[in-house]
Amino acid sequence: MTTLKERITEDMKAAMRARDSERLGAIRMLTAAIKQKEVDERVELDDTAVVGVVDKLLKQRRDSIEAFEKAGRQDLADKEKAEAAVLQAYLPARLSADEIAAEVKAIVAEVGAKGPSDMGKVMGAAKSRLAGKADMGQVSAAVKAALAG
Repeated sequence: MTTLKERITEDMKAAMRARDSERLGAIRMLTAAIKQKEVDERVELDDTAVVGVVDKLLKQRRDSIEAFEKAGRQDLADKEKAEAAVLQAYLPARLSADEIAAEVKAIVAEVGAKGPSDMGKVMGAAKSRLAGKADMGQVSAAVKAALAG
């Protein structure tokens, strides 16, 4: 079983051989972000941390797409969409809203959260368990709903 970083490296080599410059550029950007995080934190990233980096880059792409479309720059928005499609391949399958709600309910029970004041405690546990598997915005909304009633 290969790690996610090894898979990314192999995909980069394949993109080089295929002379797929758009895919290669996106993978190189991802590799650079991974190496930057490793250098900054002086650690070797595991698959969970790599998924976190991919998630962060995808969020940046989504924000850029929105900004470019508002500015009427469809050419740049299309480039960002292509990069986002490449990055999306490195994320595990996303959880549905029902699955997120079930996970949040279990986490609330585990940490013994009673109300909205325990939001931070629940979100900390949820981030470590659901990183890369779910959009943190959706997780946050599910936590608020679970703690509210």
